[in-house]
Amino acid sequence: MAEIIVRENGQGRYQQEVIAGEHWLLADEPVSLGGADAGPAPFDFLLAGLGACTAMTLRMYAERKGLPLTQVSVVLSHDSVSADGVKRDRFLRRITLHGDLTEEQRARMLEIANKCPVHRALSQSLMIESGLVD
Repeated sequence: MAEIIVRENGQGRYQQEVIAGEHWLLADEPVSLGGADAGPAPFDFLLAGLGACTAMTLRMYAERKGLPLTQVSVVLSHDSVSADGVKRDRFLRRITLHGDLTEEQRARMLEIANKCPVHRALSQSLMIESGLVD
């Protein structure tokens, strides 16, 4: 299991240093929420993970099946909606597939996009176990 380390960096009110293996990232809140907008906000990282997983999954599928996919682009956004009187988060994911694909291939690619690991994790009830460490 990969570990991600997130800790305050002391550079701003909400700025966080994010360490993922050999990669270092910066997270922050936008100015409108009291941050300095020095990096993506937490939901931006969540959307980026979904978008990256979607594009990578589609690329792997296209390569495995020998499909003429030349480029994948995923645009994501987040908002809140009311469903049956309950406020819920909604992710909008718009996938653009470039290449000489048939309508059947395009439809199958959408099915595959909905099977990417991050999509599946976010679509089901998650278990988040939290604990304090000395």
